[in-house]
Amino acid sequence: QVQLVESGGGLVQAGGSLRLSCAASGRKFSSVTTGWFRQAPGKEREFVAAISPSSFTYSADSVKGRFSISRDNTKNTVSLQMNSLKPEDMAVYYCASGKGGTSPSAYDYWGQGTQVTVSS
Repeated sequence: QVQLVESGGGLVQAGGSLRLSCAASGRKFSSVTTGWFRQAPGKEREFVAAISPSSFTYSADSVKGRFSISRDNTKNTVSLQMNSLKPEDMAVYYCASGKGGTSPSAYDYWGQGTQVTVSS
């Protein structure tokens, strides 16, 4: 059984930083694409960033230059470093694994989500 567990969310002031982590059991992150998505109240879930098995990374234009995704194969974790946070980054952040791309439908396993709150 595959389980993904996110951690690291919380409250931060605008301009601050947070680091989210996603730990997996039952699946090696090094063999699939892992992505981060986010969903704000009343909005659709949107792509944030992803890392492929070959460690190719890609991210949404809205977070380029501020967020970075990385993977630690020894710990089987994927992290999302978020810098220069803005109030519009506030959302529940989800970790997901699957085929890759920017569509949520391409990912078959999801974590429970972690809340990121950015105060202005």
